[in-house]
Amino acid sequence: MDRATAVDLDALIRKIPDHPEPGILFYDLMPLLQAPAGLNAVVERMADHGRSLDPHVVVGAEARGFIAGGALAKSLGVGFAAARKPGKLPAEVIEQEYDLEYGTDRLALHRDAITPGSRVLLHDDLLATGGTAEAQVRMIERLGGQVVGLVFIVELAFLPGRERLADYPIHSLLTYDSEAVDA
Repeated sequence: MDRATAVDLDALIRKIPDHPEPGILFYDLMPLLQAPAGLNAVVERMADHGRSLDPHVVVGAEARGFIAGGALAKSLGVGFAAARKPGKLPAEVIEQEYDLEYGTDRLALHRDAITPGSRVLLHDDLLATGGTAEAQVRMIERLGGQVVGLVFIVELAFLPGRERLADYPIHSLLTYDSEAVDA
C-alpha cells in the first residue's frame, strides 16, 4: 500500500454541527488540505482516476476548487482553468447563473480557457446539490469542450448532486450518506 492510499481522508475532515445554521453539518476540508499527507493523497487519488480520462485541461471552481484543482492539473501534466465569480477574470468571459438554496449566483470562465474539442476534467471540493458543477459544465459545453468527468473530494449522497449531473461520469474520493455525526 502506498502512502497516498494509506491516508484516512475522513479522519482529516472536521465536521462542524449546526454550521452555518441549525441542522446543517458542515464538512470542513481545510484540515485535510492543510495536512501535507492529506493534500498529497487527495491529489494522487484524483490523478490516478483522471489519467484514464485523458483530459486536456482541468477546470476548478472558486475558491476551494483551485487548491487541489491546480495541483491535479500539474500531476496530470495539463493546464488549469479557473471558474470564478463575475468581475474577477480580466479577459473576455462567458457567465452562467445557477441556483443556490436561497437565491442565485453566477460563475465566469475566460472564453479562451476551453477550445472546441478539449477534453475537460472538472474538479470541485464537494458535490452537494450540483448547481456549481452544472454551471461549469454548461460553460464548458458552450465553449465546445467535452466534459470527460467530474472529480470531487467529498460527495454528500443524501443531496441531489449526482442525479442532477447523471449524464456525466462522477468520481468522489469520499461519500457521506447522511449528516449523522459519529459519537
